Amino acid sequence: MTDRFSLLASSLERAGFEIANTPLLELAQHRYAHPRHRHFDDWQHRIDSLPEVAPSFIDLDRTAPVIGRAADCTGEQHASLVQSLQALCPWRKGPFSVFGIDIDAEWRSDWKWARIAAHLGSLQNCNVLDVGCGNGYYALRMQGLGARLVLGLEPVWVHVFQFSALQRYLLQPQRIFVLPLRLEELPQALTGFDLAFSMGVLYHSRQPREHLGRVFNVLRAGGRIVLETLIIEDRAAETLVPVGRYANMKNVWVIPSYTLLQAWLVEAGFDQVRLLDQSPTTTQEQRPTDWMTGHSLAHALDPNDPGQTIEGYPAPLRACIVAEKPA
Repeated sequence: MTDRFSLLASSLERAGFEIANTPLLELAQHRYAHPRHRHFDDWQHRIDSLPEVAPSFIDLDRTAPVIGRAADCTGEQHASLVQSLQALCPWRKGPFSVFGIDIDAEWRSDWKWARIAAHLGSLQNCNVLDVGCGNGYYALRMQGLGARLVLGLEPVWVHVFQFSALQRYLLQPQRIFVLPLRLEELPQALTGFDLAFSMGVLYHSRQPREHLGRVFNVLRAGGRIVLETLIIEDRAAETLVPVGRYANMKNVWVIPSYTLLQAWLVEAGFDQVRLLDQSPTTTQEQRPTDWMTGHSLAHALDPNDPGQTIEGYPAPLRACIVAEKPA
């Protein structure tokens, strides 16, 4: 644990964030010391007992980031890896290839990545904040494009441990850190990021305009936000405020129209707002797999009308947007 935080401290200092080191590290250490999750010890044991295997090949700039090959493991090590990785189910984001083990996650996150990657440009020497980063799929892809530092925030412990399992076998100098924190918990002094990702987070925020304002504040002048979120396509309404659940999700608070979302971004201070992609979510992109066997999108749509959720709302439509903080 100490090594984890000493590496984070030195990486933050090299990236120019030394002023925020102490409060951030203290908060992260406190969260690990008081996790308040009944499976925490079991998941930590799974990470601690992962077999010692050295990957002969790593390539993060792939549809399924590759960490090691099957031939790097003995049969016993391979079986142990499969057991430990499956114990961390459900895997929501992916895919990954880990020592020949194909982790086919619920989401084809590579499809989302393809919608935005061409607009990112080089990430060499970039410091990135990845809000709601899940198990680090996008963070790994960003490292594959040369990002200097990716700080991921993820409040769901199982996703944090999934990243820890992957990170265990990355022999490159550590440039990605995933902390069990929310955006609103970041120290105010932690500012100056070149790029911020907010992928599938905004509609889970009770105060979406505050969320965009907080992202604006952590960016340097000239920095960018990459935002992926649910929107509605309804000329008669600016927002959808679900009563109860939306597409079986109980924590969707408000879904704006794209026009209103643009206005929110401008209100937060952003300019150069660009729509990169607008696509309905399909059951080919989000579906159950052997690595996520529970209910998925197909169970959330009206079986007689896939254009509607089971609650009678419009089916999920997602937008990918990039905007800039004025220089």
